[in-house]
Amino acid sequence: MSLGVGRAKLLGATKDLMLRWEKARLSWNDDLARQMQEEFLEPLERTVKSAVNAIERVGAVVEKARRDCG
Repeated sequence: MSLGVGRAKLLGATKDLMLRWEKARLSWNDDLARQMQEEFLEPLERTVKSAVNAIERVGAVVEKARRDCG
């Protein structure tokens, strides 16, 4: 799988999760829901953003190496 495909899948899955979470929050609004958001989903979003940034940086390095070697 290419870096671009992996990046797209990661972003798509994260977006899908967050949309489903927002839908769940319409009927689930208690302390446990807030705890889940704070302890799991918010850190997950930050981690995904960091991973996507890393994938983009690696992709740029790989592309430069291809140009330099090709």
